[in-house]
Amino acid sequence: MGTLNYHHGRVTAVRRVTPNMARITFDCPSLASAGPAAPDAYMKIFFPLAGQQRPELPPPATGGEVLSWYRTYLAMPDEVRPHMRTYTVRAARPESGEVDVDFVLHAESGGPASTWAEQAEVGSQVAFVGPHGLYEVPDGTGWQLLVGDETALPAIGAILEALPNSARATVYVEIPDSGERQTFTTDATVKLHWVVRGARPHGESLLDAVRAADLPGGAPYAWVSGEASVVKLVRRHLVRERGFDKTSICFTGYWRQGMSEDAVGRERATA
Repeated sequence: MGTLNYHHGRVTAVRRVTPNMARITFDCPSLASAGPAAPDAYMKIFFPLAGQQRPELPPPATGGEVLSWYRTYLAMPDEVRPHMRTYTVRAARPESGEVDVDFVLHAESGGPASTWAEQAEVGSQVAFVGPHGLYEVPDGTGWQLLVGDETALPAIGAILEALPNSARATVYVEIPDSGERQTFTTDATVKLHWVVRGARPHGESLLDAVRAADLPGGAPYAWVSGEASVVKLVRRHLVRERGFDKTSICFTGYWRQGMSEDAVGRERATA
């Protein structure tokens, strides 16, 4: 999670990037200047409970004692423990002290973060811990493969926008419908493939598209994120059928089908 000092943020703007993606801008100078961070930098966000103006937080960790800090967080009474979720820093502007975070909205089955984002307005307050990034392209890489679902779109967008004009990238993104397509400005040579999920189970269309893809030759670097079981299958395919070196794949399960982030975190803490 990186440093465990808290950053306090106040909403300054809310807008829809697509029908189901909200971009929320926070005034948070300490987080905006916390870099340098990788373009896929993620952080924990703490949301206030109903009736609260700002979230009540556990004491900050000392000496990087992440596990003991997390146990302290879990031990907070239910009526005061804030909801905590992991999100990507979509953009940071140290000169203005602003940070953008993109939230996927779930109209029918939204969790606490999605529900908060739906109702967020100028002046709403949250707290952050982080950021920490994983994206790191090895020397000698000839091209990049980016694979993810809609939850990975903020990181994929940030990665594409940071690529130099010498870079080549092939991108596969699964989205629920064509209305969720986004436009990115990049100096690199990019082939972006939108994979519409429609009524199919989550991840099936994405996995099929990657398996059928005509990929470039040369030394690859792959970045794969999204639902954990789909990420695992994509990585397995790249290693076994495509011959990717395991060390050239950065993979992250952003979420797990049928489990909340709270449940996943408690499972890991118990383990």
